[in-house]
Amino acid sequence: MKRKAIMLVGMLSAGTAAFAQSAPKDSLQYVALEEVQIVSTRATSKTPVAFTDVNKEQINKQNFGLDIPFLLTSTPSVLTTSDAGSGVGYTSIRVRGTDATRINITTNGIPMNDAESHSIYWVNTPDIASSLEDMQIQRGAGTSTNGAGAFGASINMRTQGIPSKAYAEVSGSYGSFNTNKETFKVGTGLLHNHWAFDARVSNIQSDGYRDRATSDLKSYFLQGGYYGENTSVKLITFGGKEQTYHAWDGISKDMLKTNRRYNPNGKIKEGNEDAEDAKTIGFYDDQMDNYRQTHYQLLVNHTFSPEWNMNVALHYTDGYGYYQEYKNGRTLKEYGLTPYTIEGVTYKKSNLVRQKLVESDFGGGVFSFNYRTNRLDASVGGGLNYYTNDHYGKVLWVKNYIGDLAADHEYYRNTGRKTDGNIYAKANYDLGSGVNLYADMQYRYIKYKINGNNDKWDFREGYDKLQRLDINEDFNFFNPKAGLFWQINRSNSAYASFGVAQKEPSRNNYTDGGFTKFPKPEKMFDYELGYTYRGKCFTAGANLYYMDYTDQLVLNGRLNEIGEPMAENVKDSYRMGLELTAGAKITPWLRWDVNATWSKNRIKNYVEYVSDYNESWDELYTQTARELGTTPIAFSPSFMAGSLISFSHKGWEASFQSQYVSRQYLDNAGVKENSLDAYFVSHLHAGYTFNVPYTKGVTVGATVYNIFNKKYETNGYSQTAAVYETDAEGNKVGNATIYNDPRYYPMAGTNVLFNIALKF
Repeated sequence: MKRKAIMLVGMLSAGTAAFAQSAPKDSLQYVALEEVQIVSTRATSKTPVAFTDVNKEQINKQNFGLDIPFLLTSTPSVLTTSDAGSGVGYTSIRVRGTDATRINITTNGIPMNDAESHSIYWVNTPDIASSLEDMQIQRGAGTSTNGAGAFGASINMRTQGIPSKAYAEVSGSYGSFNTNKETFKVGTGLLHNHWAFDARVSNIQSDGYRDRATSDLKSYFLQGGYYGENTSVKLITFGGKEQTYHAWDGISKDMLKTNRRYNPNGKIKEGNEDAEDAKTIGFYDDQMDNYRQTHYQLLVNHTFSPEWNMNVALHYTDGYGYYQEYKNGRTLKEYGLTPYTIEGVTYKKSNLVRQKLVESDFGGGVFSFNYRTNRLDASVGGGLNYYTNDHYGKVLWVKNYIGDLAADHEYYRNTGRKTDGNIYAKANYDLGSGVNLYADMQYRYIKYKINGNNDKWDFREGYDKLQRLDINEDFNFFNPKAGLFWQINRSNSAYASFGVAQKEPSRNNYTDGGFTKFPKPEKMFDYELGYTYRGKCFTAGANLYYMDYTDQLVLNGRLNEIGEPMAENVKDSYRMGLELTAGAKITPWLRWDVNATWSKNRIKNYVEYVSDYNESWDELYTQTARELGTTPIAFSPSFMAGSLISFSHKGWEASFQSQYVSRQYLDNAGVKENSLDAYFVSHLHAGYTFNVPYTKGVTVGATVYNIFNKKYETNGYSQTAAVYETDAEGNKVGNATIYNDPRYYPMAGTNVLFNIALKF
C-alpha cells in the first residue's frame, strides 16, 4: 500500500513539473482559488436551489477543536450528534432529517463519502476545517455533483487558496475533558510570480464527556501550486490518523438519571456470559477504533479564452484501519473455532477479543468544461471513480481456550468493488427582465460487487456456515433538474425548481438485509420554492420544499434470516417544510441572524415489525406485524430554530449561539417512549486580538458550550419487543405487551475551551 502511495505521489509530481515547464509566464492576477478547483457543482446567486455559504472567517471563529458538523449548527435545518458527547471523535450531521449516508460530501469537487457505507467519517480527516477556504451546504436535491447521490443535501468544501504573501500561524486550545488542539500553519506566498506552497499539522486529543470516550487525532495538509497566465496546477495531499475508544452504544433512560457519563462499551463480564444481567468485572483497555486515511489530489485549470475554461482533477485515497473489541459469550464456531473441553465440560461459547479490519483504495478523476458570457453560464462535467475495499476479521485471544489458535486467526474475508461514473450538463440562461432559466441533467452509472464470506453466521437449516456474499448489481440513474430564478428588483428575488435524485443501496442494506432478496434503489422528487430580500441592513428569506420519496429504505423492525434488524423499502414517504432565515445589522458592530424550520416528515401506510420475546426463555421467538398507517420519520423534528448574535468592535469579538430542536422519534412508529426530548442549548464565545510587534496579531478567547447546563441527548436508538404471557406448555396467552427500552447518547453539560492564536 505504501508503495502504491509513493508511486502515485511521484506520478503527480512529474505531471505538475511537466505542466510547469510548458505553461505561459506571468502574472499575479491569476492567483485565485477558483482556477484550480472544480466549482461547476456549486450553486451561484442565481441558481434556483436552497443553499448556504460558510466562508473562511466564519469557520475560523468557531474552529477551536470540534468537528465540522458542529461548525455548521448555525445554518438552517442542520442537526449534529456526538458519540462521545463533546463534539470530538465520532460525530455526524443531519440536514432536514436526512442522515449522513444521504448527504453528498466533496472536497474540491472530489467525492469524500465512503463508496460502500455512503457515510463520511469526519474523525478520519481531523481539523480539515483549518485548511478550508469555505463550504457550501445545498439542501434538497441541489445541483449535480460527483460521487454519492445527494439524497436530501450536499456539502461542498474547498481547500484554502494560495495567499500572495508568506505567513505563519500557531494556534492552540485547551479545556474541559482535557480537550486540546494544536495547529501549526505556514505558507511561502507567491515565489517568482509562479510558485506557492502551504503546510499544516494538527493534533487533537480529548478524554470525551462519556467514560473512556477518548480521542487521539493527528492530521496534516500540504499543497504546492504553479500559476501561469492561463494554466494553474495544484498538488494537494491531506490525511489523518485516529484512535478513539468506542462510545458506540447508548445508555438507558434510567442510566441518564443516575450516571449520564456511563459508557457500556468494552465491558468484561464474569465467566463466559453474554446475558444482559451478567456481572461486569471491568473494561477492556484496547476497545479501540484505529484508522489512517490519506488523500492525494492533482487539480488543473486552463483558461482557453475569457469565455471558456477547463477544470480537471485526479485523485487517490488510501485507507487502512481496524477496530478491536472484547466480546462476551461468543459462539466459537462463528469464528472458525472448535468447542473445547475442560474437566469433562464442553464449552461452545467463550469470551474473546476480535479485530475487524478494512483496507480501501479509491481513485479516479473528475472534470468540467465551463462556458460563461453575459447571459449564459454553462458547464459539462462528470467523473469516473473506482473503489475497492477488503473486509476481514481476526481473533486475537480466547478465554481458557484449548485448541489450535493461530496468531491472527482469520475467520472471515470479503471484498467490495464499485465503479461509479457520471456525466452532467447544466446551464443558467438570462432570459431578460431579471429572469434566469436553469436546466441540469445528469446520468450516473454504478456497478457494485461484493464477494466472499460475511462475518454473520447463517443458522438456517442446511446452511450452518458464514453468510456467503455474492452481490453483483448495476444501476442506471437519470437525474434531471430545472428551475427559474427571478431578480424582481435590486432587493427582491424568487425562485422555483424541481429535481430528481436517485440513490443505490449501501453495503449495510445488502449485508444486513435478507439473504435472498436485495433492496431496491431509492428515488426522490424535490420541489422547491424560495424568496429572498436583501437590504442594506436587513436580509430575509423563505423556502418551501416538498421531498417526495419512492422506495425509501428505513429500519422497520423486520429481521433477516438470522434475526438481525434490516432496512426495507417503504413505497411512499415525504418531507415537506418551510425554512425561514433573517439577518439584521443592528449597528456597524452588532449583528443578529436567525433561522427556523417547520416540517412534516411522514411514511404512508407504515408496517412495523416487533419481535416477540418469551420472558422465560429470553430468546427470539417470532415477529408481530403492526399496521400503523401514516407515521413520522425517525430523527426528523417538526420544528427547529437557530440564533446567532455576533459582536465585533476594536479588537473585541463575541457571539451567542442558540438552537432549539423539537421532539425526535428514534424509530418510525411515532411512540413518545422511543423519542429524544426537545432541547434548547446555547453557547457563548468571547475573544480579543492584541496588536503585538513582529506579529499580525495575537488572539485569545474562550468558548462556553451549553452555558445553561442543559441535560439533553441528540441521538439514540429504539429497542422494542412484544412480550406475551405463556401457559405451562409455553403457548402464547392473550395479547402482547409492547415493551420499549430505548438507548441514548447524552451530550456534555457546561464545558469550556480556551484558545490562543498567533499570526505572523
